[in-house]
Amino acid sequence: NLEKRLKEHKSKNSKSAKYIKYFLSFELVYSEKYSSRAEAMKREWQLKKWTKTKKEALIRGDSKLLKKL
Repeated sequence: NLEKRLKEHKSKNSKSAKYIKYFLSFELVYSEKYSSRAEAMKREWQLKKWTKTKKEALIRGDSKLLKKL
């Protein structure tokens, strides 16, 4: 549930991501939908391993650069 997760992050409670707690604000720039939480978590861990350049290419929708990286 994306709305619930965003509210948790914005509230900066114990369920918030550690990274987010140190910033006053953040902006959602990319999201994907999955049918199960397990699938979503698997994808999240995959993306966390990617380089910043590869993540930026995904956000921009640059499929040519994504294939190179």
